[in-house]
Amino acid sequence: MTMSEPQAARGATKARGAIWRRAFSYILPFVVVASLWQIASLFFPPFLFPSLIDVFKRCFGILVHWDQLSDVLATVGRILAGLAGAFFIGAALAVVMARSQSANRFLSPILTLFQGIPALSWVVFAIIWFHGIEPRIFFIMVMTTLPAFTFQVLGALQGMSRDLTEMVMSFRPTRAKLFRVMIIPAILPDIMTAWKVNLGNASRVVVVAELVGATGGVGYELLQQQQVFDMAGALAWTLQLVFFVLIAQAVLTFIENIVFRYRAVSERTL
Repeated sequence: MTMSEPQAARGATKARGAIWRRAFSYILPFVVVASLWQIASLFFPPFLFPSLIDVFKRCFGILVHWDQLSDVLATVGRILAGLAGAFFIGAALAVVMARSQSANRFLSPILTLFQGIPALSWVVFAIIWFHGIEPRIFFIMVMTTLPAFTFQVLGALQGMSRDLTEMVMSFRPTRAKLFRVMIIPAILPDIMTAWKVNLGNASRVVVVAELVGATGGVGYELLQQQQVFDMAGALAWTLQLVFFVLIAQAVLTFIENIVFRYRAVSERTL
């Protein structure tokens, strides 16, 4: 056996240990919260702290019954549609604001004003202005996430290196090549962060929108559970959104790992 083989074995063992430590540190908080909830369920009535067994039974029932699963999928579709609409509109506004100082001065106060309007106010506005359920929710989702997308993309565009831009422009690239080679790699990290941040915000907003202005979806089902004081059902429907956010965040992280695999990995942490 050569000297390099024991070193390789020790390195593999250390890597596995690091993976297990990270997994343990990630799972431990959930285990603690679940244990405390289960202990509380032994001393309080079910309408306050239901057993986790009952909650997970309800979760499983939602997943296996199509009429309930369709409500979850409807909410997921509304979140993704609203985020996509806000992202494309926000990206277009950010490009205009980055290219024109006049547009920036005009649009920035308006977007800042929109940020200060609560989600419930947008729900009321949507109910007054629109008749259909889906247009209402789409409008609410777009208006509550549009300012964040716009400012985050604008910040990424304004943060591009001027020296690097001038160097790339010296090669006289076409607009398409400039966009593909220079702009996209420069702003993509901020775009991924924007999606991660707005995903959680959109999941909270859609529940408010469905509570008031929908006849289906997770928010509507939560309203039904509240009317009969069914805490197990309320938790089960809430967990459906939690599962969606966790899956969506994992997908975004997977995309990041593929797209940014060229980045050097530092051996030191901040």
